[in-house]
Amino acid sequence: MPFKALKLSDNVLRGVQAAGYTDPTPIQLRAIPAVLTGGDLIASAQTGTGKTAAFALPVLTRLGAHGRTRVLVLEPTRELAAQVETAFRDFARFTDIRTVAIFGGVGYGNQRAELKRGVDIIVATPGRLMDYLKERTISLQDINILILDEVDRMLDMGFLPVVKDIIARCPRERQTLFFSATVPPEIAAVASFALRNPAKIEVGVARSVTTSVNHALYPVAAEQKFELLEALLAKTEFDSVLVFSRTKHGADKIARRLKAANHSVAVLHANRSQNQRIEALAGFKSGKYEVMVATDIAARGIDVAGVSHVINYDVPEKPEDYVHRIGRTGRAQAVGDAFTLVTPENAGDIRDIQRFIGQKIPELKLEGFDYRPFTARPVPVSAPGGAHSKPSRQGGWNRFGGGGGRRRARY
Repeated sequence: MPFKALKLSDNVLRGVQAAGYTDPTPIQLRAIPAVLTGGDLIASAQTGTGKTAAFALPVLTRLGAHGRTRVLVLEPTRELAAQVETAFRDFARFTDIRTVAIFGGVGYGNQRAELKRGVDIIVATPGRLMDYLKERTISLQDINILILDEVDRMLDMGFLPVVKDIIARCPRERQTLFFSATVPPEIAAVASFALRNPAKIEVGVARSVTTSVNHALYPVAAEQKFELLEALLAKTEFDSVLVFSRTKHGADKIARRLKAANHSVAVLHANRSQNQRIEALAGFKSGKYEVMVATDIAARGIDVAGVSHVINYDVPEKPEDYVHRIGRTGRAQAVGDAFTLVTPENAGDIRDIQRFIGQKIPELKLEGFDYRPFTARPVPVSAPGGAHSKPSRQGGWNRFGGGGGRRRARY
């Protein structure tokens, strides 16, 4: 079904075409008609499936430009707020609808100036929005559509009290939309007073990893992790690589060592200033940086087309974070690879991840790498094709990297 069959307005359809969208994704096919009815909605889908367009397109269709704030979108991070605001602007380019992003880490001056000129849609993080509400720079009295995006992430970050306060400041008569990658039981605590008889849409299995991503474990001694990372980068053809670290200090250390090895590297974590974060993300998107080293702020905080590889330098603390991390590649039906460096100490975490996603992750060895022996129980190599299998960009895990993929690991 094409977008034009979804009863979007002509100007919004022009924006969709200008943005390069062709066919709607499953979450868009189901959510757009539901949002257009004006009813409340809880929608969940895997990361990378087009959730932003699933609410932005019908919301823009329902609006006309009035210069007063009628739509509020809450986002858990600055990066998400900026990206969602950009998406609204792109889709609304042939309308007079005005959108502004409100988030911390930058000064108040430009944001106040935008608000003073009048906006139809505010995309905000909870903390900075509360600042403006307390000083009465923003009023929510005309809000008729409230969207909570990445609800599960907002709850994980401890925003529940602030979110409840913001919801209470909105008119009772409104449409409320929840969009999330997962729907944990905690969401019921918000939904019970924020939503009225919501429709529910779930696309895909929240615990599954997208089939467009080839993922694998690389067992290695802890003291050899960086050596293996370098070897993987040297022997793999990639467009851009996102490397995940558990800690901010660890991300900085990995980035310094990669720069010393002549890689172009960006760093993204909560201790970076907003200007540094904006520059890092823009440089990664443009290709200025081939590698971005990040903490889990980027697991759901960026949307970059063409991330060909995700490398988990550190195993994530929570099994669900594994799904979100590797969801940064293989987006919108593209093909991607996700590698995880595993030390003996990670055995329990890997069992939890495999139980969570309901499948075993292949374990590989990098051919030609000088592995040092583990002091703990060795991890068996069980990937199809034996111990010297190679990751293929499109053909799965074959003994000699076969499958005819456009990009293959270079051995």
